[in-house]
Amino acid sequence: MGVVKTVLLVAFVIICVLLILLVLVQNEDTNGMGSVFGGGQSAAFGARSASVLTKTTGVLAGLFFVIAFGLSLLNKAPAKEDLSSSVKEIQGEAPSAPESGSWLEEELNP
Repeated sequence: MGVVKTVLLVAFVIICVLLILLVLVQNEDTNGMGSVFGGGQSAAFGARSASVLTKTTGVLAGLFFVIAFGLSLLNKAPAKEDLSSSVKEIQGEAPSAPESGSWLEEELNP
């Protein structure tokens, strides 16, 4: 799993940099989404087709969200109960209740 995380993280950083650069390169014309709310004289989504930069920005934004979601799933920490039972299974012990004087008991009963 470590290789997959590393590859996704590198791809994520590259996509972030490319997305920032593409947004900075694009023109500030009045035919964008701002025209929907009263600016410009074009139709709601414009009659002309999107430029290559706009399409590429959309694709990179989609990849950004997909990879961000994938990284969050891969880096999700297991629940405390799952973690403690897994450790007990590895050590060959049966899962049991928390021992007396444990940090959990001290936290619940100060």
